[in-house]
Amino acid sequence: MNGLMASLEELQILAGLLTTGEAPRALVVICPPATILSNVSAQGASAGIQTGGQDCHPNPSGAHTGDIAANMLADAGAQYVIVGHSERRANHAETDDLVRAKAEAAMGAGLKPIICVGETEAERDGGKAESVVAAQLAASIPDAAEQHDVVVAYEPVWAIGTGRTPTNDEIAQMHGRIREILVERFGEKGAGIHILYGGSLKPQNAREILAIENVNGGLVGGASLLAKDFYTIISAV
Repeated sequence: MNGLMASLEELQILAGLLTTGEAPRALVVICPPATILSNVSAQGASAGIQTGGQDCHPNPSGAHTGDIAANMLADAGAQYVIVGHSERRANHAETDDLVRAKAEAAMGAGLKPIICVGETEAERDGGKAESVVAAQLAASIPDAAEQHDVVVAYEPVWAIGTGRTPTNDEIAQMHGRIREILVERFGEKGAGIHILYGGSLKPQNAREILAIENVNGGLVGGASLLAKDFYTIISAV
């Protein structure tokens, strides 16, 4: 819940950085608040920046005051939408079934869902991290992902906004397990699904984390609010 019209100045700075230097090897997607989504979509396009929503409702329309449908996000210029973010799961008690329904709605609107999974500190300390993530993957990813483009984002919940980060070995182990699960379920398609890492990814650690096997990108939070920080992470690719 960050970003006002004034934040578009940072977008202009980022667009300038992306277009004046060497072309980045990363696909850059910004998921701003819905209030400025259309502005970001329009202003970022010339720099190759794509956009996404932060959430969507499972239904395409109806009596759901305050909610946003996936087709509304697409209408505002989005190509992606985040579903099942750890904060949505925690703050709004979103279940795997609801996350799957939102992902299905996203695909129905022509959007690519970024499906988030991750364990809490208690679950990791209890030795349940991999089983929790495996269960979330099984229930949150629709079968239709076999025919549509989806992205998976691993968020160790205990590392978000805390400054704590899993070790490289812990990240490699979890991303490797996620890859195994995706391949077991979707075969060759599963081998090509991008797995993003999200959890205190910042300029200081981006290069080493993004170099880990099966880490295909980042789901960047606070470090994306300033263009220079976000560009440093993008450049790490």
